[in-house]
Amino acid sequence: MRHVRRFLLLFTLAFLLPVASHAGWWYWQPLAQDWRRADWSSANLLPAAAIEPEATIHVFAARVGRWRGVFAHHSWVVVKERGASAYTRFDVVGWGTPVRVNHREADGRWYGNVPELVGELRGDAAERLIPHIRQAVQSYAYVTPGSYAAWPGPNSNSFVQHVLAEVPELAQALPPTAIGKDFREDGLYAGLTPSRTGVQASLYGVAGLTIGWVEGVEVNLLGLVAGFDLRSPALKLPGWGRIDPVAMVLRTS
Repeated sequence: MRHVRRFLLLFTLAFLLPVASHAGWWYWQPLAQDWRRADWSSANLLPAAAIEPEATIHVFAARVGRWRGVFAHHSWVVVKERGASAYTRFDVVGWGTPVRVNHREADGRWYGNVPELVGELRGDAAERLIPHIRQAVQSYAYVTPGSYAAWPGPNSNSFVQHVLAEVPELAQALPPTAIGKDFREDGLYAGLTPSRTGVQASLYGVAGLTIGWVEGVEVNLLGLVAGFDLRSPALKLPGWGRIDPVAMVLRTS
């Protein structure tokens, strides 16, 4: 009984309280009522492709719409070959054919929410990896209409995680709020993390443990993730996502 009480206390502190507090904060945000009235325009995070001569790779994530934004981000990948006059955006959506190319602006808002840059790569290294990213997009398994599932996946984050796993040289990890990133159709998985820098055990992506240099330490319960980063020290809290206490102190000082 003592162990049960300790587990319930830990679950409340690590999972329920962060989600509840973020839900309260999210309620007061100026959110679009529906997708028609949402702002999907460029957030001006990327320079015009014509004035960016080098090859680039960008991974973005933005909060999803309405109440689901309490819990989750939507993520996508953007590439541009050297000398190309336009960016190419790859992401997955929940209607029609899931995999979309240039469905929105490369750095567009998602449901009115400004995206965050998860990671980027430039120059020769990006030029070498872009063909591998395009191959990873082509090899994604869930491409038929109706194959998308918001929870536990496969969804937009399952897609980007697939790309990151197929191109581990990117050495990037999705936000802990990228629900669906740990989706496993085959059930129990035990092996290397997508970045190949650690180990992971997962049950259908709804429960699991991840320990890796790139991914950090993550405990997954029903798709909600708590833990901390190792490479760039920060907390990972359900609802809130990645929180860097040092950066917060610097911004307020």
